[in-house]
Amino acid sequence: MFGSLGQAAKIGDLRTKILFTLLMLLVFRLGAHIPVPGINSQAIQELLGGQLFGFFDIISGGAFKKFSIFAMSITPYINASIIMQLLQVIIPRLEELSKEGEEGRKIIAQYVRYGTVILAFIQAIGMSIALGRYGALENPGLGSYLLIALSLTAGTAFLMWIGEMITERGIGNGISLLIFAGIVSRLPGEFAAVIEQISGGIIGFFNIILFLVIALAIIVAIIAVNEGQRRIPVQYAKRVVGRRLYGGQSTFLPLKVNSAGVIPIIFAMSLMMFPATIASWTNPQSSLNQFLNHYFHFGTAAYNILYAFLIVFFTYFYVAIIFNPLDVAENLKKYGGFIPGIRPGRPTAEYIDKVLSRLTLAGGVFLALIAVLPTIVIAITGVKGIWFGGTALLIVVGVALDTMKQIEAHLLLRNYEGFIKQNRR
Repeated sequence: MFGSLGQAAKIGDLRTKILFTLLMLLVFRLGAHIPVPGINSQAIQELLGGQLFGFFDIISGGAFKKFSIFAMSITPYINASIIMQLLQVIIPRLEELSKEGEEGRKIIAQYVRYGTVILAFIQAIGMSIALGRYGALENPGLGSYLLIALSLTAGTAFLMWIGEMITERGIGNGISLLIFAGIVSRLPGEFAAVIEQISGGIIGFFNIILFLVIALAIIVAIIAVNEGQRRIPVQYAKRVVGRRLYGGQSTFLPLKVNSAGVIPIIFAMSLMMFPATIASWTNPQSSLNQFLNHYFHFGTAAYNILYAFLIVFFTYFYVAIIFNPLDVAENLKKYGGFIPGIRPGRPTAEYIDKVLSRLTLAGGVFLALIAVLPTIVIAITGVKGIWFGGTALLIVVGVALDTMKQIEAHLLLRNYEGFIKQNRR
């Protein structure tokens, strides 16, 4: 990895891409400290100090609890992208656009941008009204609501632009790198919290060593699962076209263990926030409030069981949307490919679906374990107050691997071009 980075620093165009990416991430971190006008910062700290918003504060790099212009982070864009993927299955016109190549993808991307702004404005209006109800606004009123909503919406739109610029002119996926930067920026604060617990005698060095060993094991497991795939052998029949013989080669169909990525966790987390949100609207002494806080509070057994079940469910749901075994089987049949021992057509689709179902179960169970891991780690090590849990590690490791693959692909392409030029001489 470090060798690839060293080589990348020596190549002019790749070095420019990396520097541009770092510059955009710096702009993101600076914007995370620009407060939204008309907000009582002390009231915000008290209101958003619970565990409910911890993960969203990590994604935004601390901008959520500071309630800066980037408080909503890039989550409206993620939600708009997910909704657009779901609509492509329902609406035939969107499905046709997704298959029209680059032009179709540009139109869908434009729809996602519009959806991002709409969702961000709706979410910002709801947040401003809720803050006014809890007394977190300096001058509650229609003007303050609109000013806060427009500030938050503009911040999200600007982040969306930064992400697209990184993807286009930088290195890596811009949106993923923004989330990555937000999570990594919290590391100094997390380390400071650990040191404070050690100095206060709350935890010992053995607990820290145990925590680091578990964290290292988690990182290794995440890399193994992210890179893990089932390779289904595919054979192409020989075809004679004119005087030439085509086909006959063997290849494989790669099916990833974790095809859904972190999307099922985001879906499940959004649903799990509903009970806590409803509880915050009710009387603290009411039976409904006590029931929701007792059974659906973060860290309880009921919360973790339901959370894990939802993650496995959404893993199957999302994989079913993004991967269609019947289309894959038809494409193999169209180009003369077949799986040895399996008849082309529907039998091939059923076989791929069977293999994919088993992989999806393994991937869903792994995601569920990663999601509930903070509770388990806290119980084992006694290290409390650390939000850098399994989900954050899953995002960080996944983005880091993807970015390094892109850097290595650029290096390979450049070396390949240089090899061709030498042979031409």
